[in-house]
Amino acid sequence: MHISKEDMKILLKSQQGELDVVLMYKALADVVKDKEDRETFKKLAAEEGHHAAVFHKLTQVNLKPKKKLAIIMPMLYKILGKKRLYPKIAEGEYKAGQNYGPVAEKFPEIESVKNDEIRHGDMVKGLL
Repeated sequence: MHISKEDMKILLKSQQGELDVVLMYKALADVVKDKEDRETFKKLAAEEGHHAAVFHKLTQVNLKPKKKLAIIMPMLYKILGKKRLYPKIAEGEYKAGQNYGPVAEKFPEIESVKNDEIRHGDMVKGLL
């Protein structure tokens, strides 16, 4: 299958984003006080890892996760608390779901990733 330059850019950006949030969710799982939150974040990290693999299958490019979110989000958790931070995280998940819409039309395997992101937003919101 030939992937256009434009689509490849989107797929690589998506793959990078998924890798980055794996680290973010693992880092949050390490600092959150609530046990249910910790378990949810561990589960989300695993699912985001699966998403990164879906994109990797398409791009065939090995990327390394960036630690920025994994460093910033635990600090924000301590400063803002979950009531102010979790809605932002949920928003990011919903936004990812929306962003995947157009590529999911071209690459059907991304459809389940798109749906997962929306479910992730609901899961994070559900922790409040």
